[in-house]
Amino acid sequence: QVQLMESGGGLVQAGGSLRLSCAASGLTFRTYDMGWFRQAPGKQREEVAVINSGGSTNYADTVKGRFTITRDNAKNTMYLQMNSLQPEDTAVYYCANRRTGWEPFYFGGQGTQVTVSS
Repeated sequence: QVQLMESGGGLVQAGGSLRLSCAASGLTFRTYDMGWFRQAPGKQREEVAVINSGGSTNYADTVKGRFTITRDNAKNTMYLQMNSLQPEDTAVYYCANRRTGWEPFYFGGQGTQVTVSS
């Protein structure tokens, strides 16, 4: 059974930084695409960043240049370094995985809350 555990969220002032982690188990991590998503109150969940099994990355326009997604296959862990945080980044952040680009993402964790104060 695939399990994903997000951590690293918290309360930070605008302009600050946080690093989120996603620990994965129950899958051959290195073969999966991984992604970060977020959902703010009253809004739909949106894709933030994706890193595929080969290490290529893709970012939402709203976070380009501020967020960096990485993965450590030896530790079965994915990260999201978030810099220059803004109040509009406030959301619950979720990690997800998919076997190939043709499949939907699987969400297996509870998410981690990120709150940015102005």
